[in-house]
Amino acid sequence: MWLILGGLIAGALMVRWVADDPLVGLIIKTEANPFFVKMRKAAEDKAEELGVDLRVYAGAYDGDWEAQVEAIEDLVSAGAKGILITPSDPVALSEVVREAREAGVMVVALDTPFDPADTVDGTFATDNFGAGELVGRWARARLGQSWSNARIATLDGYQPPVTVDVLRNQGFLSGFGIDIGDPAERYDEDDPRMVGAAFTGGTEEGGRTAMESLLAAAPQLDVVYTVNEPAAAGAYTALEDWGREDEALLVSIDGGCAGVRSVAGGALDATAMQFPLRMASLGVEAVVDFISTGQKPEPTPGLDFYDTGATLVTDEPVPGLHSISSEQGLRECWG
Repeated sequence: MWLILGGLIAGALMVRWVADDPLVGLIIKTEANPFFVKMRKAAEDKAEELGVDLRVYAGAYDGDWEAQVEAIEDLVSAGAKGILITPSDPVALSEVVREAREAGVMVVALDTPFDPADTVDGTFATDNFGAGELVGRWARARLGQSWSNARIATLDGYQPPVTVDVLRNQGFLSGFGIDIGDPAERYDEDDPRMVGAAFTGGTEEGGRTAMESLLAAAPQLDVVYTVNEPAAAGAYTALEDWGREDEALLVSIDGGCAGVRSVAGGALDATAMQFPLRMASLGVEAVVDFISTGQKPEPTPGLDFYDTGATLVTDEPVPGLHSISSEQGLRECWG
């Protein structure tokens, strides 16, 4: 039969209830971002293939960690064997995750890591620092000799630091050639090329508003980095409104089909493609393996998580940096 999960958490989805299947929960940040919608679909497909009863929860908005706490508590009470989560606030969720694991539930992070990594039983994610480095290295090479006096703005996610947001920001700056100081801290850099930063909430409207505020303070920009492609879309609209769209390189991270189409159309100069379907599928497989063997997933050598990969997408390749074209990216993108 079908069971509708409602009332407890905004965005709860309809899921199939099969009494003999192991119960596994997937908790995504929001259904407003196609990245997480595709992640959900991949998890549902893998759960169907492996005979898993999957219950999916989503926050009402990006950053709704309180709803994620309620979802974890609900799944523990329901006897879930495993929980896959894209944490909106890893720090705020650490205690409830600890309690879930003490209750015997395997907890796996997707996309956004916890700090420390052993807060959970495993993590499947993009190397977000490495993805940031890709677009930072590309922007530096694309500018050529002028990189040394470039005016740079970053459009980040949230003011309270979230691991994925910090990693991408610091990776971009490092790749560009900025001395980042403490890689776990944003905005401790002392470099005159960094002329501004603003928060977007990871949304298109937030990107537009943030870009407008930065342009008001520093109308001449050479490079604009955005935390994700929805924010980049808003930033480009603002750059167009100010007549600056041809003056600043715009780079981002995601690799959704909308973002790759923006590369093809010239609105976005480069993006680092992630693979959310791979994260979700591997996460479900890891829980099933844990149920049957007790084994936890092994991290990628040299990292404290399993790296699901990132690929640079641009129609303006630079020497020494592997990339794919937007044409190829449209064959591999998600969303």
